Amino acid sequence: MVETTQEKTLASPFGRVDRKSYGYNTKQVDQFLAKARAIYTSAEQGQKALTSRDVREMTFDAVRGGYEPQAVDAALDRLEDVFAQQERDALIASKGEDAWLAQIGRLSGVLRARLHRPDGQRFRRPRRNGRSYKTTDVDALCHQLLEYFEQDKPLSVDVVRRAVFGPARGKDGYEEQQVDAFLDRVIELMAAID
Repeated sequence: MVETTQEKTLASPFGRVDRKSYGYNTKQVDQFLAKARAIYTSAEQGQKALTSRDVREMTFDAVRGGYEPQAVDAALDRLEDVFAQQERDALIASKGEDAWLAQIGRLSGVLRARLHRPDGQRFRRPRRNGRSYKTTDVDALCHQLLEYFEQDKPLSVDVVRRAVFGPARGKDGYEEQQVDAFLDRVIELMAAID
């Protein structure tokens, strides 16, 4: 029996962009999600081969007519949260809640130390003509993060995941890789405590 185009569309987990636009490679997305589902539902918890960080760092090739990136990204965010919860529960089950709190405390201390640096001095400057983010944009998010961590102001982890910073020229901005690595750790912490 041959599937019609409409049946294929209904079977797809995500909508697709039009044929002239670029979206995520459908085969790669489907394979990754199948792998994640199999690992998550595996009875052998100790054999996990996928972490919340793996989910956060996953990328897919851009292809014409692929899956809508926003929908896939939203699903990956939810999947990351599920794996982070599972990791937290596994740590608490194996080493106790004090071990989890100690881990959270260490990570929080490292992140907060950087957040407390003065505006314009939180991250290194890129090397010659390297890509950089506008310092004022990054510093504004850092202020929000400080309020979240120290004043219990509400802030969704999705705000951090979707943060966009204006480009800067060379040493007028913060080095992109260092900012991105820092925000990955912030996301990791927020996913673990929320």
